[in-house]
Amino acid sequence: MPGLYLLAILLSAAGVAALDRRFRLAAFRNPRRTWIAVAVGTAFFLVWDAVGIATGVFVKGGSDLLLGLDLAPHLPVEEPVFLAFLCYLAVVSWEAAMSFTESR
Repeated sequence: MPGLYLLAILLSAAGVAALDRRFRLAAFRNPRRTWIAVAVGTAFFLVWDAVGIATGVFVKGGSDLLLGLDLAPHLPVEEPVFLAFLCYLAVVSWEAAMSFTESR
């Protein structure tokens, strides 16, 4: 089913955002800092992907779960969305860990 992977990423991001909102961990406490960290991390990993694609290390496999739209050769549209989700999850996880250790 095309788009299922993107839908799974977006649903997962919504779950992380709900936890972030409930506990005011990252974007709901300091949105500017959070989105800068997500943007910088996403850009870093996109450059990493570009280098991997250029050297032939990364190739896009075939899957019926992808939309089938590519931003560049071997770079599906889902990749930057996933990378942004990964960075957001890392920031929220870090803030949750810091919040937990500070409360002890």
